[in-house]
Amino acid sequence: MEEKNKLREETINFAIAVSDVCDNIKGCSVYVNQLIRSSSSIGANIHEARYAQSRADFIHKFEIALKESSETDFWIELLYRKKKLNESEYKILKNQCGVIRRKIIASVTTAKDNA
Repeated sequence: MEEKNKLREETINFAIAVSDVCDNIKGCSVYVNQLIRSSSSIGANIHEARYAQSRADFIHKFEIALKESSETDFWIELLYRKKKLNESEYKILKNQCGVIRRKIIASVTTAKDNA
């Protein structure tokens, strides 16, 4: 599978995992909604980049996905500190988010180098 499609698939699976965990959180609906929105936005922006109008547009979409991954990381930590995520959920989601973020960084770096 092409690396970009693999990353897209990973982001979909990550958004589903986040959503599944969030389904079990009681209270903190504002934070939960923010986490669901930011985690799904990562993949949405990567998907959108497939139809970028230029290399600059492609890079821009990936940079937005990078910002969304950073925001997602924040909400994961916040919910963990509020004891809405257990340690196992926290570590799994934090790790998945980090892996995706590193792949996005590598894609942006490669796109910029090839510009």
